[in-house]
Amino acid sequence: MMNVSASTAPGDFVHPAFFYRGRAEYVAGVGGFVRAALAADEPVLVAVPGPRLDVLRESLDAAAAEVTWADMTRLGHNPGRILAALQDFAGRHADRAARIVGEPIWPGRSQAEVLEATRHEALINTAFAGRRATVLCPYDVVGLSAAVVSDARRTHPTLMTEGENLLSPEYADASAVCADCDGPLPEPDGDAPPFAYASGELGEVRAYTETWARGTALSTARRGDLILAVSEAAANSLAHGGGSGSLRLWSTAGAGVVAEIRDGGHLADPLAGRRRPSLASVDGGRGLWMIHQLCDLVEIRASDSGLTLRMHMTCS
Repeated sequence: MMNVSASTAPGDFVHPAFFYRGRAEYVAGVGGFVRAALAADEPVLVAVPGPRLDVLRESLDAAAAEVTWADMTRLGHNPGRILAALQDFAGRHADRAARIVGEPIWPGRSQAEVLEATRHEALINTAFAGRRATVLCPYDVVGLSAAVVSDARRTHPTLMTEGENLLSPEYADASAVCADCDGPLPEPDGDAPPFAYASGELGEVRAYTETWARGTALSTARRGDLILAVSEAAANSLAHGGGSGSLRLWSTAGAGVVAEIRDGGHLADPLAGRRRPSLASVDGGRGLWMIHQLCDLVEIRASDSGLTLRMHMTCS
């Protein structure tokens, strides 16, 4: 039986990957981690895909009532939302060492989602540095590709192997992993002409988006979300991206829509939009934060010429 230790020293952040094969290893490893945390009277959040929630609840019996549960297919449908949720949980229990199970990658994720979830895994180490917390990340080595498992070895400082927390020889700095996630974005299949805008033309951007969105399968509410997300992105262009930008809009074969903003800006903080902005900060990444809350996937690419921001929404 695999028993994953939940103990850390004061001030330590521990971020192990747990590679499992099948239900028995999953229940033994993750269930053991949760039971150890509860025995130490430590708060526990379990954020894993829905079917895994049922398996773990059943294995924990009455102890399941002491755990905070979240379906990662909802919480982390957009990987850019996960980090803030984990930090919020840890922040609510700042007087104790928080214990979190987070499974951000599961079989069936799109390649774009996997890349952003991998970026999330790398940035956890930066965001939680110096905090008393453990984030255990299970990986289904049977259902996931060898490339995903290899990246997990790079994004996690330690690996849980046969009950021991061992250093990962492949662990890499977050900046290196994020750079590897910054490959070129694929061009849309159909026509997506750019709509150029400059200072004072934010209203025109909203009107253009609203007119285009009426011809899609987006519901009225989701059309409103798209217009707001595009407006926030364009406003960032005007304020921080050189005062101008361009917008492209297109539909996808998978019954979704994509909005892309390009400008001359740069992203100084890789955590911008992924962590909840402070009310006391001047700009604080509020626009990117809102965009992540509104969209089903957000992709950001930086280059010498500027910034590209892609916002995906499903029509369902």
